[in-house]
Amino acid sequence: MKVLVANLGSTSFKYRLYDFPSEQQLARGGIDRIGLGDSNCFVEIGEHREEVVENIANHAEAVRICLQQLTAPETGCLDSVDEVSAIGFKAVFAGRLSGIRIVNEELLTAMENLGDIAPAHNPPYAAAMRQLMQSFPEIPLVAALETAFHETMPEEHRLYAVPYEWKTEYEVQRWGFHGASHRFIGRRIGELLGRDDLRVVSCHLGGSNSLSALVNGKSMANSLGMSPQSGLPHNNRVGDFDPFALPVLMRATGKSLEELLEDLANKSGLLGLSGLSGDVRDLEEAAAEGHARAEMALNTFAAAIKQYLGSYLAFLGGADAIVFTGGIGENSQRIREQVCRNMEWAGIVLDETANQSATEECRISTPESKTQVWVIPTNEEVVVARQTVETLEQHQK
Repeated sequence: MKVLVANLGSTSFKYRLYDFPSEQQLARGGIDRIGLGDSNCFVEIGEHREEVVENIANHAEAVRICLQQLTAPETGCLDSVDEVSAIGFKAVFAGRLSGIRIVNEELLTAMENLGDIAPAHNPPYAAAMRQLMQSFPEIPLVAALETAFHETMPEEHRLYAVPYEWKTEYEVQRWGFHGASHRFIGRRIGELLGRDDLRVVSCHLGGSNSLSALVNGKSMANSLGMSPQSGLPHNNRVGDFDPFALPVLMRATGKSLEELLEDLANKSGLLGLSGLSGDVRDLEEAAAEGHARAEMALNTFAAAIKQYLGSYLAFLGGADAIVFTGGIGENSQRIREQVCRNMEWAGIVLDETANQSATEECRISTPESKTQVWVIPTNEEVVVARQTVETLEQHQK
């Protein structure tokens, strides 16, 4: 069974093609600047890599280009589009319609109605799914909602201290996100340590960020709440924020609520703190050259991670492992060191040499550290592919 996994942005389309049951990755590719003129397209199939520039109007056309690349006579890995059994999506939010679902009108309507909760994700996904349903009606579409993994969280870790009816009637609660990544980490660290009874804190740090407390591979808590704008600071999204500051800002700036929400969603986080960039690589370089606000942004980010880590260690009664993943978690020596600094009381002792030389999958704690610390590259796409296959098989029974 061949499954195409799609990761969408408002003007981008990234994909991987898997063959099941072997889970072999047959190809990967991507297209950016969709609808903006010249789009950069690339595909990697085995040793072959091809890059072209084309004018691509929408996501349906992007998928058509992708399928043309995958079925090219001499370089492709498919004989026909008919070999694609399904397209799986790492979708974000549909409220009560969580889980892994065949895409239908009910799901799309829910995603569109909740677009203001995940403005950077829901609108492009819903629009692209509609285009694909029309253009490729013969290919099933499967949405793996990021909230699905966190359905095991106990109620005390899901509730806000607001009128309970807000949850039951309006779906206001902590939903949790980055489900595919945390699910992958929970499974992978269990394989590495040969155990299925682990207490783990999974630290997904990248363009957006979250920590999850895992027990036996299941989510018990996640730092993201009702929306992906909450929790830790993100590259340009605010993270935790007191809503009672909004009336103050409205009076002081003359901005409307919508304008301030736009600032919180796109001009805040590490970008807002530093006034320079939301990319940790840029900030680390600037901080090394004496940029004070870049240094402040990095310190604030590390402190927020440490705060959630400490609370999850208390909740779990300690941890067997802490795992760093995502673009920052896998590559930032500085952030990992700052988060683990002075944590000996929790049994965490970082190996400085291992941390500095960490590449790919490796342990970065000392042998004496009671809590192991690992760097593990995440693979959200293979999780979505597995879930897509399982959903199709259940649907066909």
